[in-house]
Amino acid sequence: MHIVIMGCGRVGSTLAHILEDGGHSVAIIDRDPQAFRRLRAGFRGRRVTGVGFDRDVLTEAGVESATAFVAVSSGDNSNIISARVARETFGVDNVVARIYDPRRAEVYQRLGIPTVATVRWTADQIMRRILPEGAEPLWRDPTGTVVLSEAAAHPAWIGTRVVELEERARARIAFINRMGEAVTIGPDTVVQEGDGLHVIAAESDMDRINKVLAAAPEEDD
Repeated sequence: MHIVIMGCGRVGSTLAHILEDGGHSVAIIDRDPQAFRRLRAGFRGRRVTGVGFDRDVLTEAGVESATAFVAVSSGDNSNIISARVARETFGVDNVVARIYDPRRAEVYQRLGIPTVATVRWTADQIMRRILPEGAEPLWRDPTGTVVLSEAAAHPAWIGTRVVELEERARARIAFINRMGEAVTIGPDTVVQEGDGLHVIAAESDMDRINKVLAAAPEEDD
């Protein structure tokens, strides 16, 4: 695949190296030619100087044949404009833009442009490390409405099929963390001692789900 990256900062240069190591062709755009010094000496991709929403610059980077476009410069507006030009002018379906302001991220997500809200993600990671385990979700969507959280089940649930637990809790268990390994859910998967249940649900529903899981089945009325 050919991927075009706008922004040769730490994130952009790291992505470029990872993608090239994966066998993909890469073009990276930055308005500052000095930024390309972050690329390793053996980098084989294209280095294009300019702004990522300039059509001539994008054409030089090979956007017309690109499978994906990634905007990870330091400016929210530049990232979003570039992503929209790549999608709407050049027809690149797979675009991602890094956004520092989570309020903007929600707006653009609704417009169909996937975003990575850096500030919110970083804050979530910090909160997960300073608060008790399970207090913060492992993941949330850019709008903040859907989360993936780890929950522990009451010992009385041990031996219960996960599908039965899901029905009782009115929740979806995405997978189980069992002794450090991820276990996918099948029709006969049962809860075992020490299992960490990874629940995906609306954040507003997590308190109810946690209460159900924390109680013995016969206590949940």
